[in-house]
Amino acid sequence: MEFQSCFLIWDKLSAAQQRGILDSLAFRQIKRGAVIHNGSMDCTGLLLVKAGQLRAYILSEEGREITIYRLFDRDICLFSASCMLRSAQFDITIEAEKDTDLWVIPAEVYRQIMEESAPVANYTNEIMAARFSEVMWLVEQIMWKSMDRRVAAFLLEEAAIEDGNRLAITHETIAKHLGTHREVVTRMLRYLQGEGMVKLSRGVVEITDWDQLKALGNG
Repeated sequence: MEFQSCFLIWDKLSAAQQRGILDSLAFRQIKRGAVIHNGSMDCTGLLLVKAGQLRAYILSEEGREITIYRLFDRDICLFSASCMLRSAQFDITIEAEKDTDLWVIPAEVYRQIMEESAPVANYTNEIMAARFSEVMWLVEQIMWKSMDRRVAAFLLEEAAIEDGNRLAITHETIAKHLGTHREVVTRMLRYLQGEGMVKLSRGVVEITDWDQLKALGNG
């Protein structure tokens, strides 16, 4: 799978713009757990995932993490090049949740093309709108949804990503995704287990009652 087939508006670029991207493009192989981008002062460039999985999260003043979105095959991340977004700064950290192959487009190269090309500018705005929609959804979850429902919804999302009901995930990892304490997650998981929705073992959460978990998570 080549970059050209993953970059959705490749055919809308001029030959010169295509050469500019290919000449500056960098391919990277990232190991699971590695931090790729750290904060608004780190202008990594635009990330286009070839294969793998990335997690974008923010840190509270107390050092607590909360996931704001995830990136999968063919997804592109703009916030890793926040220096090109003139009036916006985003203190976002991006790490690899799985071994990931990706391309990096230098921010200055993409910015120049975006200023020249209406299709690229429109594409960029669409990505920004989609990411902000995810952030707004997260805010709604935090403000209006109880923690048991948030944990249930997260387990359903994780099961969909992993395509299975047996999730190799720790309570601490779930807490980082949801922006809460491990003890809170443990209490919620034990409640779900008591209700027959999940079965807990060391480092594993197994979904045992999909219907009941969906009713809770989607409620």
